[in-house]
Order: sequence, then C-alpha cells, then structure tokens
Amino acid sequence: MKLSEAQINRTLAQLEAQVLAEDDPAVVHFCELFGQHTFFLDVKGLNVLELLEIPGMVTQDGEVIRLALWNDGDFTSLSMHRPEPTGVVISLKEVRH
Repeated sequence: MKLSEAQINRTLAQLEAQVLAEDDPAVVHFCELFGQHTFFLDVKGLNVLELLEIPGMVTQDGEVIRLALWNDGDFTSLSMHRPEPTGVVISLKEVRH
C-alpha cells in the first residue's frame, strides 16, 4: 500500500529503516514487481507495509512484509523472494496527547 507522509513518519518512528523516494529509479522496478507500495530498506532487505485486516474494525495497524534480502554486506544487491511476513506490527493510528 502507498502510505501518506504521516503514515511514513509513524512507520519510521517504529521501524529502523529508510523509505525509498518516489523518484528513485528502483521504485519503478519494484512497483512493476510488487504493485504500488511505499518501499522501505533496512539491514535485512526490502520491505513494505500491509494493512492488518480485522473484520468489522477500522484498520489502524500494518505488518512489515519482507520482499527481498541483501545479497552482500555492502547492501548493494537484493535477492527477491516471495513476500514474507516478519511479525513486526506498525501502529498507523495517530497518537494525540
């Protein structure tokens, strides 16, 4: 899923990663492979966020799904694989004080 700026900020506050900019050439390729998403890179590889669907409830959380692993210690090459749930849940709900 494509995330709003606020959702990206909430995700990055909970996940040690960096978001790939929309104008990054790799994003075009990743969108062709995986559909329209906001893509995140972390020390393990390439990830997206998928909403957790709970019947009868408004979705406010997403799970980090890994799409590729780094091939090398220099973080220069990714090896794609089937989407793999990581078990990491991100709260997208806005917290108000």
